[in-house]
Amino acid sequence: MGVHSLSRSRSWPLIAGLALALTFGAVVLSQNAFAATVFSDNFEDGNTDGWSKSGGDWAVGTDGSRVLTQTKTSTDNARQFAGSTGWTDYSVTARVKPLSLGSGGHVGLLARSTGATVYYRLALRPGNSVQLQAVNGSTVTVLGSVTRTVSTGTWYTLGIETSGSTIRGLVDGTVIASATSSAIGNGRIGLQTAYSSASFDDVAVVTGGTPTPTTPAPSATGSPRPSASPSRTPGPSPSVSPPPTGWPTPSGSAPVNNGTIQVSGVFDGGMKRYCCIGDGGQGESQDPVFELAPGATIKNVILGAPAGDGIHCTGNCTIQNVWWEDVGEDAATFLGGSDYYVIGGGARKASDKIFQHNGPGTVHISGFYAEDFGKLYRACGNCSSSYQRHVVIDNVRVTDGDSIAGININWGDTARFTRITVISDPSIVICDKYHGVPKGSEPTHVGSGADGVNCFYSPSDITYQ
Repeated sequence: MGVHSLSRSRSWPLIAGLALALTFGAVVLSQNAFAATVFSDNFEDGNTDGWSKSGGDWAVGTDGSRVLTQTKTSTDNARQFAGSTGWTDYSVTARVKPLSLGSGGHVGLLARSTGATVYYRLALRPGNSVQLQAVNGSTVTVLGSVTRTVSTGTWYTLGIETSGSTIRGLVDGTVIASATSSAIGNGRIGLQTAYSSASFDDVAVVTGGTPTPTTPAPSATGSPRPSASPSRTPGPSPSVSPPPTGWPTPSGSAPVNNGTIQVSGVFDGGMKRYCCIGDGGQGESQDPVFELAPGATIKNVILGAPAGDGIHCTGNCTIQNVWWEDVGEDAATFLGGSDYYVIGGGARKASDKIFQHNGPGTVHISGFYAEDFGKLYRACGNCSSSYQRHVVIDNVRVTDGDSIAGININWGDTARFTRITVISDPSIVICDKYHGVPKGSEPTHVGSGADGVNCFYSPSDITYQ
């Protein structure tokens, strides 16, 4: 069966009613506001129920998993629509693989479609071009564009965010265009090709933020924990509430008497303090308090001291509203997935790193508070397996730290920063750059600061208080 947040045969009247009553307000969970998924489809049910076709030859096929593919390259307008015309402010994402790109053609994602030819479109185009467009019949207004590699046979995650008159387009989690447009105020989502063929998968609509659909994890040979394919459901949205400034009071104690707690599915700690493992020092190979299976979520937990090696994610994971009172070896280590999310919470007293990234993929950190630390994030520079790693840090507050992120530029790592608040710490380094080395050697520090290649931020992204 496909993965759907609501049964699509019954969902549209309910969703439309929610849109009118709530204007898609964010759902409040614990101390932070999180978006609600109102539609998702990964086509694992083998059909396109709930979608409306307009042109083209569409069919659900197999590409590792089931995907929706459009194969007719002679048409200039093959589309599939879903959702409600009453939808206003939302984010839509989809994984998109161009199979062929004809001259003058494109492969795209649509938002706020009020008719067959009226919508916002994020288009992958020939010649390594991506454009965010407002389309009204034959009139196409380019709201923003970027030159970046667009290859056939490669999966890309496309996203469109609509909030009032603000329209943003994202590729693989990176904003490529942001514009003000009041041309279209509401409408459905859509998938589209023109003189091209493409496959689509993991479509998701949320009421705020940008969910990042996950893909099967790369092999993580050499990782200290086994890797497995994570859940293919959409990832959570970033925190939209301001990061916290204080520390929560535990609701009770939960002694860790029998070693590491294994977590699959969702674990809600009810804001209890979990303790104790390890010696509280920086010694390597300490056991974690929690080990998360691929696709697992841990939330509403306080880790007391000593906390050993904190939390291990063996695959894709979500760490939501988790607090470390005294970081030992590391607060959390990401081992073998493709997308890992830290939403809300905080950590302090980390003499080295808070978050250690050993496996492949992207770590997303949002709504987080850190104080008295070495680095908020470090991409491993001398693990037994070397990967290209990425981190997206948004809406965080930090104080009394050495640097926010450390990455390895010789392996193509990237770090992206938005809405960073630095408190009483003007000397903190935003982005440290290293040359990664084989296991047994020490990485070399080669510089710091924004460069538009590996470290991405502008002065307006950093606020000093």
